[in-house]
Amino acid sequence: MGTNNVIFLEVIEWFDESGKELVHRIPENGSGEIKFGAQLTIRESQAGVLFYKGKACDAFGPGRHTLKTGNIPVLTKILAMPWGMTSPLRAEVYFANLKIFPNLKWGTRDPVAFRDSELGLIRLRAHGVFNIQVIQPVLFINTLVGTMGRYTTEEIEEYLKRVIISRFNDYLGENLDSVLNLPGQYEKISEGLQKQLQDDFRRFGLGLNNLYVTSITPPQEVQKAIDDKSRLNVIQDLDRLVKMKAAMAMEKAAESQGDAGSGMGMGLGFMMPAMFAEAFRPQQGGDGGASPPPQEVKCQDCQLPIPKESRFCPHCGHQQLVFQQCANCGKNLSPNARFCPRCGHPSDEKPAPRVCPHCKAENLPGSSFCNQCGEKLN
Repeated sequence: MGTNNVIFLEVIEWFDESGKELVHRIPENGSGEIKFGAQLTIRESQAGVLFYKGKACDAFGPGRHTLKTGNIPVLTKILAMPWGMTSPLRAEVYFANLKIFPNLKWGTRDPVAFRDSELGLIRLRAHGVFNIQVIQPVLFINTLVGTMGRYTTEEIEEYLKRVIISRFNDYLGENLDSVLNLPGQYEKISEGLQKQLQDDFRRFGLGLNNLYVTSITPPQEVQKAIDDKSRLNVIQDLDRLVKMKAAMAMEKAAESQGDAGSGMGMGLGFMMPAMFAEAFRPQQGGDGGASPPPQEVKCQDCQLPIPKESRFCPHCGHQQLVFQQCANCGKNLSPNARFCPRCGHPSDEKPAPRVCPHCKAENLPGSSFCNQCGEKLN
């Protein structure tokens, strides 16, 4: 790009050939001596930010723009002799990609702790996808890019995953009492989690377009308990099922050849009178001995009738130019502000992580529940 030449002016532009870069800096290695009169070309779905003498000066929209710095061709090099012919008037241009980056994946690397009202402390794994878009280029560069040096979707995706997982744990702790109530609530959890994350992403100059929860998986032993409970909801009369299974087993054994079959047939003969007596015995009850029919409701997903007490359906299984923001209250700050005009906190104050008083684990600022032990953070 010729950002350090002596005579010629620069023509600065950028194409995203990979389709994965959120931000690109010119010059790529540090800063340069961008001269007065350099031409900056910004294309649609891009935004340009000029940093001069270490500060963000202006943001540029689509079109051609003339940059104004203190670097004058030839003269700047002569005046920079005390600094080894290197001009102290450093400048760089950041290009922000404003397109929507879809299908970014999030998930729990380690299971998060959740206190279930019925099952006690369990650990859950969750996965999903989300879409992001740069909506405040200067704020995005000053926060994630400027302080963390992250430029591509892969580099920023890992940090955003931590934010999503922390808020996911908080949302479940405040809105879900038991994993047995998960079926049919994925859409509700996705919408609630997206609303809860909007402010977190907006502090980085990012917009969260969509977020989806694709799976929430409890441990194997918890899954087995859920399956057993679902089977019990399907079976209307457990006693009759056991009798039917026993009769089928005895019939199969009696058909077999040999002494075992003969013995089973003889045993079955002795048992038949008692079984028939039990089958024809009137059942106790106020309405002619008949038990009241179970109350039924319709499944919200497949619309088939299911028992009112069912936790799972036995048929389908259904369960916006901001430079800086106050880290304390989220107020938009002017570029040279030293204190927040709303809450009075220093503008350079960083939110401290929340330490769990129970297990001493660090959690993201603003967390309500600990990711390690599931206890509520006061």
